[in-house]
Amino acid sequence: MIEYIPCGDYFIPNLKFRKTPPIDKYGRMRKRFLEEHRSFLFNKLILSESLFPHLLEIEAAANRRIEGILPALMKDAGVTENLKDADPMKWVGLMNTCHAQAEEIVLAELIYS
Repeated sequence: MIEYIPCGDYFIPNLKFRKTPPIDKYGRMRKRFLEEHRSFLFNKLILSESLFPHLLEIEAAANRRIEGILPALMKDAGVTENLKDADPMKWVGLMNTCHAQAEEIVLAELIYS
């Protein structure tokens, strides 16, 4: 139940925030998306004190999803340990491409939906 504090002619919710672990990249991206494009949901999550658990859940799910997608993308692109030994610069380029593809999938599925 939310308590309200009188402030002049208005009553303002007395919100108390708990200490939460810091949110990383995907959690911050989700927060910004909610603020800018889903303000009703953002305010609802804040008032129900479930914003940070939601952001932490999105962060964990995004990291798990990237870890799950990356091996298949690496296999399709031909990224191997032999390539890493033979041509490190090509390996780095292909790895960056695979990671960017995996991240784009995660952004579409989890962050911007």
